[in-house]
Amino acid sequence: MKTLEDFKNGQVLLIDKPLTWTSFQVVNKLRWHIKQKFKIKNIKVGHAGTLDPLATGLLILCTGKFTKKIETYQAQIKEYTGEITLGATTPSYDLETEINETFSTGHITEEIIKKTTEKFKGEINQKPPIFSAIKKEGKRLYELARAGETTEIKTRKVTISEFEITKIDFPKVEFRVVCSKGTYIRSLAYDFGLALNSGAHLSKLRRTKIGDFDVNNGMEIDEFIASL
Repeated sequence: MKTLEDFKNGQVLLIDKPLTWTSFQVVNKLRWHIKQKFKIKNIKVGHAGTLDPLATGLLILCTGKFTKKIETYQAQIKEYTGEITLGATTPSYDLETEINETFSTGHITEEIIKKTTEKFKGEINQKPPIFSAIKKEGKRLYELARAGETTEIKTRKVTISEFEITKIDFPKVEFRVVCSKGTYIRSLAYDFGLALNSGAHLSKLRRTKIGDFDVNNGMEIDEFIASL
């Protein structure tokens, strides 16, 4: 069992984030329980890389002095598994928003799907989704999107070292991706649809690894609370 000094000196907590929770909600929940347990007013807790509410999986939290290491963990290679649904797009590139356009998929074969993944391997230019936490002129992009505003989003270089299709159950395609910091899997899904001369959106996402950290070694929120 960890002591207050352990948390102040620094802990790395591996949490399996549940569906619909924001990364900040996880941080706030764990911080609150640590404060309650040790009857203290405050303690530093931060996460090393946001996961969207509709994504599950590995969230690294750092406490106390280890919050200074957050950027080191954020910079590490990440692995994701998930599902892309072909034939339809959404403004957020995932299920946060409703389908806004549908496309023909009759020309798409399993062979074409697997071959198209090759276009995205290596260093690529990627445009982040408008529904993202990136700041522009002091505002989060998702705030602009929800207000119905449009803005120019610059592309950024990201690296996708692995992109494999693990299952095809048309129109759903399951995948595994290994990528650099800053890669948006929602953008990858959207761009993948374009490359297939169709449309697509991300319908499931799970972060499985960050560097050497694996979600299989992570705890659920209730499990962490029970361990205090």
